[in-house]
Amino acid sequence: MDQRISLITLGVADLRRSRTFYEDGLGWQPSDAPEGVVFYQLPGMAFALFGRDDLAEDARLPVDGTFSGITLASNQRSEADVDRVLAEALAAGAHILKPAERVFWGGYSGYFADPDGHVWEVAYNPGWTLAADGTLTIG
Repeated sequence: MDQRISLITLGVADLRRSRTFYEDGLGWQPSDAPEGVVFYQLPGMAFALFGRDDLAEDARLPVDGTFSGITLASNQRSEADVDRVLAEALAAGAHILKPAERVFWGGYSGYFADPDGHVWEVAYNPGWTLAADGTLTIG
């Protein structure tokens, strides 16, 4: 697995309230906001707000209040790379939460938890650009 984080996603209780905080309060500008999620381009990576329960469900975690509400993502250049990274994580001692599969937004992703339970998504998003140095650009 390349040493990089492409996306940090916060699972939030109220998406509208969180958008108001980041956009009106902090002055951030969204790069993309399909229904139920909003993405912000950061230097070399992205940041997202997504409903907390929806994020837990996407990672196949119980919606019981024990999930931290934060996921880290490592975007890949292909579906095969997603499968390879998940296999590497499993061999290293990760717990696979969700095997890689094609997802509703048109990409391919899976989730694992590291030995301390921190949740990672490994994804291929054909609509985003991943430069040779790992820099991610939305759209």
